[in-house]
This record gives sequence, C-alpha cells and structure tokens, in this order.
Amino acid sequence: MKKNFFKKYYNEQKKLMSLDSLTINKLEKLKKYINVVKRNKGKVIIFGNGGSAAIANHFSIDLTKNTKVRCVNFNESSLLTCFSNDYGYQNWVKKSLEFHADNKDMIILISSSGESMNMVNACKFALKKNFFPIITLTGFKKNNTLSRLGSLNFWVRSNKYNFIENTHQFLLLSVVDALAQDNLKK
Repeated sequence: MKKNFFKKYYNEQKKLMSLDSLTINKLEKLKKYINVVKRNKGKVIIFGNGGSAAIANHFSIDLTKNTKVRCVNFNESSLLTCFSNDYGYQNWVKKSLEFHADNKDMIILISSSGESMNMVNACKFALKKNFFPIITLTGFKKNNTLSRLGSLNFWVRSNKYNFIENTHQFLLLSVVDALAQDNLKK
C-alpha cells in the first residue's frame, strides 16, 4: 500500500469534519435540547446498528459520566435478540421505545444509509407518539428516509461507512465535550 493512500484518507476525513456554520448551529441546537432534557429530568435514548451501535454506546457512557445527563442505549444482546425474534428485526428499536421511552425523552437514531428499517420504524413511532426532538445522523443520499423524518438532522456527504461513522462520532462527542465544559464553568 502506498503512503499516499493514508494521506488521501486523512484529507478526506478532515474535509468531512470541517464544520460549516449550519452544522455549528445544529450542534448548538442539539446541546440546547440536551440541556432541556436534563432540566425536565428526561433521558436521551440513542440507537445505532453495527459500528453506529458502538458510537451509541460511547456517546451514552460519556454523556452520562461527563455531563450527568441520563442516557441509555439498548444494544444489549439479550434484549436485541429477544425483541428481534418476537417482533422482527425491523421493529426491535420501535419496541424498545414503546417499552422504555417517556414523553420527556430525546431520541437519537444513527443510520449511515438513513434507510435501516429498524431506525425508520422507530422514528415513525416516535413521531406518532410526539417525541421531540428526534435527532438523526445519516450519510450516503442526502434526502434519505430517516433524515426526512427527524426534527434535527446531521447528514455526512460521503458514501463510505468509516468516514460517515467517524464523523457521526466526532459530532456527538463534540456536543458531550461542550456540555462538560459548560458544567465546569458553573
């Protein structure tokens, strides 16, 4: 493998992580929503598939530990396999919300393609139940199903999973760090 592969790889990722003013405004809005959830004694519920599930785990732990905002994810194998078996894989996220979400909670759904049916079905359920806000993180096609359904959408202009997932993690953890920094000032 040539050295310039890594240089190109790095430059492509760096370009995706450069923040325009629209993305910065969205990050500020997400930060504000999380503060409202905390004030209202709600929780943040986050879901993802595959690598995005790992991002959900990381975000959930850091948000809770560093900001004292309750955050949960349901990427637990017994729950996931039980709900997938009993309700169908396309409905396990929806069922998790049905059993565990309250009206003061924020929902975050991560799907690189924006077309994962378990995330789309969960988003439709959350909309029907008037959960607000519903945050979505997607990539690939700009006008994907999940990004059209969410109330605050972060779309990554790439068709490569690792670039999309790295950027999603960067965005979410930057909000955690901003909230933690605000807490230090209090």
